[in-house]
Amino acid sequence: MGWQEKYDHVWLGVLIGLLLPGLFALAYIERMDLWYALQTFQFAQGTLLNKLLLVATFPDLALIFVFYQLDMWQVSKGVLVGTFPYMLASLYFSL
Repeated sequence: MGWQEKYDHVWLGVLIGLLLPGLFALAYIERMDLWYALQTFQFAQGTLLNKLLLVATFPDLALIFVFYQLDMWQVSKGVLVGTFPYMLASLYFSL
């Protein structure tokens, strides 16, 4: 049993899919110096939160491709499932 079969679990993909966008969003906020907008609640007023949620999902989409190339189907499915809450939140804030 290789390392790919050992770690090929849906729950691991869901965990990665839920945590990675949050970490990426924090790094993006820090890099783009958006803390003032966050403190003054400008995120919820405009489309900034919507765009931040969409940008945060990019690492998940890249990971789906990487896991697909490594033939880790279950983890790839889990990452896709973990991405859905961020996509749904982005749709909610865009309306």
